[in-house]
Amino acid sequence: MAAHLEEQQELDNFKHFWKGWGRWLFAVLVIAALGYLGYTMYQRHQVTQSQEAAGVLEQLVTKAQQKADQKVINADLQKLQENYPQTIAAAQATLMVAATEFDAGRYDVAAGHLNWVLKNQKAPLVQALAAQRMAVVKLQQKKYDEALNALNTPVEVDFEPLLLETKGDVYVAQNKAKEAVESYEQALGKTAKDAAARDLLQMKIDALK
Repeated sequence: MAAHLEEQQELDNFKHFWKGWGRWLFAVLVIAALGYLGYTMYQRHQVTQSQEAAGVLEQLVTKAQQKADQKVINADLQKLQENYPQTIAAAQATLMVAATEFDAGRYDVAAGHLNWVLKNQKAPLVQALAAQRMAVVKLQQKKYDEALNALNTPVEVDFEPLLLETKGDVYVAQNKAKEAVESYEQALGKTAKDAAARDLLQMKIDALK
Protein backbone atom coordinates (compact mmCIF):
# COMPACT_ATOMS: atom_id res chain seq x y z
CA MET A 1 0.00 0.00 0.00
CA ALA A 2 2.83 2.39 0.90
CA ALA A 3 4.49 1.72 -2.43
CA HIS A 4 1.23 2.39 -4.22
CA LEU A 5 0.77 5.69 -2.38
CA GLU A 6 4.35 6.66 -3.20
CA GLU A 7 3.78 5.94 -6.90
CA GLN A 8 0.53 7.93 -6.81
CA GLN A 9 2.35 10.85 -5.17
CA GLU A 10 5.07 10.78 -7.86
CA LEU A 11 2.38 10.70 -10.55
CA ASP A 12 0.59 13.65 -8.96
CA ASN A 13 3.88 15.54 -8.73
CA PHE A 14 4.60 14.88 -12.42
CA LYS A 15 1.10 16.06 -13.38
CA HIS A 16 1.66 19.22 -11.38
CA PHE A 17 5.05 19.76 -13.01
CA TRP A 18 3.66 19.18 -16.50
CA LYS A 19 0.75 21.54 -15.85
CA GLY A 20 3.13 24.29 -14.83
CA TRP A 21 6.12 23.65 -17.07
CA GLY A 22 5.16 20.99 -19.57
CA ARG A 23 4.11 23.32 -22.36
CA TRP A 24 7.33 25.31 -22.10
CA LEU A 25 9.44 22.17 -21.97
CA PHE A 26 7.62 20.82 -25.01
CA ALA A 27 8.22 24.10 -26.84
CA VAL A 28 11.95 23.93 -26.06
CA LEU A 29 12.12 20.36 -27.33
CA VAL A 30 10.27 21.33 -30.51
CA ILE A 31 12.62 24.26 -31.10
CA ALA A 32 15.65 22.02 -30.55
CA ALA A 33 14.25 19.40 -32.92
CA LEU A 34 13.51 22.02 -35.58
CA GLY A 35 17.01 23.45 -35.17
CA TYR A 36 18.58 20.04 -35.68
CA LEU A 37 16.33 19.35 -38.65
CA GLY A 38 17.22 22.73 -40.15
CA TYR A 39 20.94 22.07 -39.70
CA THR A 40 20.64 18.63 -41.28
CA MET A 41 18.69 20.01 -44.22
CA TYR A 42 21.25 22.80 -44.65
CA GLN A 43 24.09 20.29 -44.71
CA ARG A 44 22.26 18.20 -47.31
CA HIS A 45 21.55 21.35 -49.31
CA GLN A 46 25.25 22.26 -49.25
CA VAL A 47 26.22 18.79 -50.49
CA THR A 48 23.61 18.93 -53.23
CA GLN A 49 24.75 22.41 -54.26
CA SER A 50 28.38 21.26 -54.44
CA GLN A 51 27.46 18.21 -56.53
CA GLU A 52 25.35 20.24 -58.95
CA ALA A 53 28.06 22.90 -59.24
CA ALA A 54 30.69 20.23 -59.91
CA GLY A 55 28.55 18.97 -62.79
CA VAL A 56 28.35 22.42 -64.35
CA LEU A 57 32.10 22.87 -63.88
CA GLU A 58 32.77 19.58 -65.63
CA GLN A 59 30.69 20.71 -68.61
CA LEU A 60 32.51 24.04 -68.69
CA VAL A 61 35.94 22.39 -68.65
CA THR A 62 34.90 20.00 -71.43
CA LYS A 63 33.70 22.89 -73.58
CA ALA A 64 36.92 24.79 -72.94
CA GLN A 65 39.01 21.77 -73.95
CA GLN A 66 36.94 21.48 -77.13
CA LYS A 67 37.61 25.17 -77.91
CA ALA A 68 33.96 26.10 -77.63
CA ASP A 69 32.86 29.67 -78.23
CA GLN A 70 33.77 31.89 -75.30
CA LYS A 71 30.15 33.06 -75.06
CA VAL A 72 29.05 29.49 -74.36
CA ILE A 73 31.70 29.11 -71.66
CA ASN A 74 30.76 32.45 -70.14
CA ALA A 75 27.13 31.31 -69.99
CA ASP A 76 28.13 28.27 -67.93
CA LEU A 77 30.30 30.47 -65.74
CA GLN A 78 27.45 32.88 -65.14
CA LYS A 79 25.21 29.94 -64.17
CA LEU A 80 27.76 28.83 -61.61
CA GLN A 81 28.25 32.31 -60.21
CA GLU A 82 24.53 33.04 -59.91
CA ASN A 83 23.29 29.67 -58.67
CA TYR A 84 26.27 28.33 -56.71
CA PRO A 85 28.32 31.37 -55.63
CA GLN A 86 29.68 29.81 -52.43
CA THR A 87 30.97 26.58 -53.99
CA ILE A 88 34.59 25.76 -54.75
CA ALA A 89 33.47 24.75 -58.26
CA ALA A 90 32.39 28.33 -58.94
CA ALA A 91 35.76 29.59 -57.74
CA GLN A 92 37.65 27.07 -59.89
CA ALA A 93 35.66 27.97 -62.97
CA THR A 94 36.09 31.70 -62.42
CA LEU A 95 39.84 31.40 -61.88
CA MET A 96 40.12 29.27 -65.01
CA VAL A 97 38.20 31.74 -67.17
CA ALA A 98 40.19 34.62 -65.66
CA ALA A 99 43.39 32.88 -66.75
CA THR A 100 42.01 32.44 -70.27
CA GLU A 101 41.10 36.13 -70.45
CA PHE A 102 44.55 37.07 -69.14
CA ASP A 103 46.27 34.96 -71.81
CA ALA A 104 44.11 36.67 -74.43
CA GLY A 105 45.21 40.08 -73.18
CA ARG A 106 41.79 41.03 -71.85
CA TYR A 107 43.14 42.18 -68.52
CA ASP A 108 40.13 44.17 -67.36
CA VAL A 109 37.86 41.19 -67.92
CA ALA A 110 40.28 38.94 -66.04
CA ALA A 111 40.39 41.44 -63.17
CA GLY A 112 36.59 41.47 -63.04
CA HIS A 113 36.49 37.71 -62.62
CA LEU A 114 39.15 37.82 -59.91
CA ASN A 115 37.23 40.53 -58.08
CA TRP A 116 34.21 38.23 -58.06
CA VAL A 117 36.27 35.48 -56.45
CA LEU A 118 37.65 37.80 -53.79
CA LYS A 119 34.15 39.02 -52.90
CA ASN A 120 32.35 35.67 -52.94
CA GLN A 121 34.88 33.06 -51.85
CA LYS A 122 36.28 32.83 -48.33
CA ALA A 123 38.40 29.67 -48.57
CA PRO A 124 41.96 30.72 -47.56
CA LEU A 125 43.70 29.12 -50.55
CA VAL A 126 41.19 30.58 -53.00
CA GLN A 127 41.57 34.05 -51.47
CA ALA A 128 45.36 33.85 -51.72
CA LEU A 129 45.34 32.64 -55.33
CA ALA A 130 42.85 35.29 -56.42
CA ALA A 131 44.81 38.07 -54.72
CA GLN A 132 48.09 36.92 -56.26
CA ARG A 133 46.60 36.61 -59.73
CA MET A 134 44.93 40.00 -59.41
CA ALA A 135 48.35 41.47 -58.64
CA VAL A 136 49.82 39.78 -61.71
CA VAL A 137 47.04 41.27 -63.87
CA LYS A 138 47.69 44.75 -62.47
CA LEU A 139 51.44 44.25 -62.87
CA GLN A 140 50.93 43.40 -66.54
CA GLN A 141 48.95 46.63 -66.89
CA LYS A 142 51.72 48.54 -65.10
CA LYS A 143 49.22 49.54 -62.40
CA TYR A 144 51.75 48.99 -59.65
CA ASP A 145 49.87 50.62 -56.78
CA GLU A 146 46.81 48.50 -57.53
CA ALA A 147 49.00 45.41 -57.70
CA LEU A 148 50.49 46.14 -54.28
CA ASN A 149 47.04 46.86 -52.89
CA ALA A 150 45.82 43.44 -54.07
CA LEU A 151 48.79 41.85 -52.33
CA ASN A 152 47.75 43.44 -49.04
CA THR A 153 44.78 41.07 -48.93
CA PRO A 154 44.87 39.28 -45.54
CA VAL A 155 45.71 35.59 -46.00
CA GLU A 156 46.68 32.69 -43.76
CA VAL A 157 50.34 32.33 -42.82
CA ASP A 158 50.90 29.39 -45.17
CA PHE A 159 50.07 31.55 -48.18
CA GLU A 160 51.98 34.68 -47.21
CA PRO A 161 55.17 33.66 -49.11
CA LEU A 162 53.20 33.57 -52.38
CA LEU A 163 52.03 37.15 -51.95
CA LEU A 164 55.37 38.40 -50.66
CA GLU A 165 57.23 36.96 -53.64
CA THR A 166 54.79 38.60 -56.03
CA LYS A 167 55.20 41.86 -54.13
CA GLY A 168 58.93 41.57 -54.77
CA ASP A 169 58.21 41.11 -58.48
CA VAL A 170 56.16 44.32 -58.47
CA TYR A 171 59.01 46.22 -56.84
CA VAL A 172 61.44 44.84 -59.43
CA ALA A 173 59.19 46.19 -62.18
CA GLN A 174 59.36 49.56 -60.45
CA ASN A 175 63.16 49.37 -60.21
CA LYS A 176 62.94 49.35 -56.42
CA ALA A 177 65.65 46.80 -55.72
CA LYS A 178 65.85 47.40 -51.96
CA GLU A 179 62.12 46.89 -51.43
CA ALA A 180 62.17 43.86 -53.73
CA VAL A 181 64.97 42.19 -51.77
CA GLU A 182 63.14 42.84 -48.50
CA SER A 183 59.97 41.21 -49.85
CA TYR A 184 61.85 38.23 -51.27
CA GLU A 185 63.73 37.74 -47.98
CA GLN A 186 60.47 37.90 -46.02
CA ALA A 187 59.01 35.29 -48.37
CA LEU A 188 62.11 33.14 -47.95
CA GLY A 189 61.86 33.37 -44.17
CA LYS A 190 58.28 32.13 -44.26
CA THR A 191 58.94 29.32 -46.76
CA ALA A 192 59.48 25.77 -45.52
CA LYS A 193 63.12 24.65 -45.44
CA ASP A 194 62.52 21.79 -47.88
CA ALA A 195 60.33 23.76 -50.32
CA ALA A 196 61.47 23.93 -53.94
CA ALA A 197 60.41 27.59 -54.06
CA ARG A 198 63.36 28.55 -51.85
CA ASP A 199 65.88 28.14 -54.68
CA LEU A 200 64.00 30.53 -56.98
CA LEU A 201 63.61 33.07 -54.20
CA GLN A 202 67.30 32.92 -53.41
CA MET A 203 68.14 33.41 -57.10
CA LYS A 204 65.94 36.52 -57.20
CA ILE A 205 67.65 37.90 -54.10
CA ASP A 206 71.14 37.22 -55.40
CA ALA A 207 70.33 38.85 -58.74
CA LEU A 208 69.50 42.13 -56.99
CA LYS A 209 72.51 42.29 -54.68
